[in-house]
Amino acid sequence: MAGLHRSSSSPLKNGLPPQELLDDLCSRFVLNVPKEDQQSFERILFLVEYAHWFYEDNSVEKNPSLKSLTLKEFTSLMFSSCDVLRPYVAHIDDIFKDFTSYKVRVPVTGAIILDESYERCLLVKGWKGTSWSFPRGKKNKDEEDHTCAIREVLEETGFDVSKLLNKDENIEMIFGQQRVRLYIVAGVKDDTAFAPLTKKEISEIAWHRLDELQPASDEVISRGITGLKLYMVAPFLASLKAWILAHQPLVAPKPDMPLKGISMWKAKNNSTGSSSALTESQLTKPGVDAHPSDTGPGKSFRNFRFDTASILQAMDTAFCA
Repeated sequence: MAGLHRSSSSPLKNGLPPQELLDDLCSRFVLNVPKEDQQSFERILFLVEYAHWFYEDNSVEKNPSLKSLTLKEFTSLMFSSCDVLRPYVAHIDDIFKDFTSYKVRVPVTGAIILDESYERCLLVKGWKGTSWSFPRGKKNKDEEDHTCAIREVLEETGFDVSKLLNKDENIEMIFGQQRVRLYIVAGVKDDTAFAPLTKKEISEIAWHRLDELQPASDEVISRGITGLKLYMVAPFLASLKAWILAHQPLVAPKPDMPLKGISMWKAKNNSTGSSSALTESQLTKPGVDAHPSDTGPGKSFRNFRFDTASILQAMDTAFCA
């Protein structure tokens, strides 16, 4: 890419990585891998992407003078500095374009995690952007669907679903040329501790009520009635609710649960967070019935009322303790 020039030793004022660092990344992530992973540009670009993640999560974090790079900028530097890749620098734009096209065809798997009452599901928000989704990710070469789902959920939430996942309980959708399969993992305790194992991939993890994830309108199905962006959630809701109607929840609805979504983990110092995130502090005002009573998921939440006397008494006790 024009305009990107590396230094031979220490970072320049523009913060680009020195040759020694690029050599180390090339050796670690591209050269010392099985030969089969070097047989196509698609596989090589995945290796370069791993190197990019390492650079952003470790090198840049430890050395603030280094510049944060886009994947395409980083790929250009790697091709320019790595001996085995340098002959293809002239074709970098076509190679990157083909890789981008290839990535959207790689199958994706993950999990729809439900609480014990089947009234809430766990959603994650990406590091960059404001959209919510179920925890999921792309399959590795020769990886089985359920194995990928277990790995991706663990990476994004820190929660191991291996003992709860049933390979036959899943919802599958096709988006363009990409297949997305989500396994339904029901009965997870709502006080479970969640935290991503990977850096700078997830900015927030939260329980969200299913009835609050309804599309704003038939014309705008990618945004929920509360304003949340649900591009990768809305298409699964109809099938998920059909599954819930056919299965008995482990516990009865909890009338004392908060109305809105509960944030279980949130990254610190992340400027890309969405102001539309719902937390316990954003509850419906006392005495206001937000929804008419019905028999759908989340019924108990719609009829929830604050017990003001009990709250004041609890506060009194706490302050006097």
